[in-house]
Amino acid sequence: MIAQPENHQKMTPEEYLEWEAQQEFRHEYVEGKILAMTGASLPHIDITLSFYRALYSHLRQRGCRAYVSDAKVKDSKNNRYFYPDLVISCNPDDFKSRKFIENPSVIIEVLSPSTRGYDRDDKLKYYRQFSSLQEYVLVDSESVSVEIYQRGEGRMWLYSVFSLGEDFTLSSIEFNCAVDVLYEDVSFETESEQQ
Repeated sequence: MIAQPENHQKMTPEEYLEWEAQQEFRHEYVEGKILAMTGASLPHIDITLSFYRALYSHLRQRGCRAYVSDAKVKDSKNNRYFYPDLVISCNPDDFKSRKFIENPSVIIEVLSPSTRGYDRDDKLKYYRQFSSLQEYVLVDSESVSVEIYQRGEGRMWLYSVFSLGEDFTLSSIEFNCAVDVLYEDVSFETESEQQ
């Protein structure tokens, strides 16, 4: 989830990396601006972990890896650093790195009320500039919905949306999954509805 920037002072990428290494919480960096990341809801966490579990053995067999929310993705061409909920890389250079993923194949964001617009608009615009990125997945944490943007020919991106009872495929990693698997044991009730 994203919070308002802590201050309006712009930093260089080098200043950001030095500063952020000493922070208790994560911060994304977009062209000089700092964006504080806040905690996630329990459904958000459950969906992220279910997606990771579904991917894990499949990716190991393909020589790819999935990284969870504390993995920093670096877009050095545009001076940006992100913390997606899940990122998949099949690039050996990323496996050797100790700090950044620079060649993501798939990026997965779990939507929260506070990040929905940012993830759908700005992050889509930023993420599709990674030449290695083949698919960008948005999973809603407030209702059952999986949206997939897949790289097409040229500058075209194909869009698909899936719901309960449907399967989706991430073609770049030959991964097929039921939407239901991601939402297993996820409760959409609010605290006031439970009382």
